[in-house]
Amino acid sequence: MTAAFAIPPCPGPVPDALPLAADAPWLAPLAGYSDLPFRLLCRRYGAAVCVTEMVSAKGLVYGSPGTGDLLRSLPEDQPLVVQLFGAEASFLGRAAALLRDAGYGWFDLNMGCSVHKVVKQGAGAAMLRDPENALDAARALIAAAGPGRVGFKLRLGFDESHRVCNDLALRLQDLGAGWITLHPRTARQGFGGVADHEAVAELVRTLSIPVIASGDLFSARDGIACIRATGAHTVMYARGALQNPAIFRDHAELLAGREPAPADPARLAALIARHMALLRRFASPEHPDAAVWKMRSVVPRYVKHLPGAKALRLALCRCHSWDDVHAALTQALGPLPADIEE
Repeated sequence: MTAAFAIPPCPGPVPDALPLAADAPWLAPLAGYSDLPFRLLCRRYGAAVCVTEMVSAKGLVYGSPGTGDLLRSLPEDQPLVVQLFGAEASFLGRAAALLRDAGYGWFDLNMGCSVHKVVKQGAGAAMLRDPENALDAARALIAAAGPGRVGFKLRLGFDESHRVCNDLALRLQDLGAGWITLHPRTARQGFGGVADHEAVAELVRTLSIPVIASGDLFSARDGIACIRATGAHTVMYARGALQNPAIFRDHAELLAGREPAPADPARLAALIARHMALLRRFASPEHPDAAVWKMRSVVPRYVKHLPGAKALRLALCRCHSWDDVHAALTQALGPLPADIEE
């Protein structure tokens, strides 16, 4: 059983267990963002586990272009969970078997993505409309990966009239799921409204396996409050990490009873310099400009609370090289550290 391309081997070593505790926050799978440089940046600030961007099971089996790039990793990028998406049990099982052969040890199946191009394939949150197929897919994935080695990312249901989360999670637990991650909104809500963290607490009371909470965790204070209110084993930071990759450090500080250091220009300069160094280090030889474009898109999230953020965003839009980016950042934030640790 081989894919049409060589799956990058997992650099390992793969741990025998994943940390699932209040002091071990996870980085969520973020399509277009949680690439290797961003994962390493978040790990630098304390992310205990990182999840890859969504990998198409069918794309992996057929060797679709770009699929291998999503799996690029390093030994220091562990523990790493590979998130798969797809609605067909046969492809999910084959994809997991291929990844296991390549050394990967931990997996997640996305049953929560509400993006139209995923839902129209019957994948992501669309799987919540057909729980029996979702269970068939889970059964194939767990059979290939091993009991306890697969987690499932859920929403409450596809819409308010079909809240299937608790029943489906119980059945997934019975099949051998290792953990459940819940974004407590329906697919119809997208990111609208307010995340229902009481639903997370209810799921915690329902299951005997770990529950990871997600949704509206924009700061470490949100994450700590969510754990304390729901009993979730840990949290998965998504949009909060996009705005502040140091959210994991802040999480640790709050747990220890200390006040996190403010994100002043000097600290932001260090964070941005680290991200820039990582993007340059792992830039694709075939597409060297792509890393510059990525930098132009991520920096405005980091600095939006600072005076002059709009001017920096406009300056970055005119950048076409690393020298341009460095000059724009230096003008806005002051000198960037030259000997920054990646």
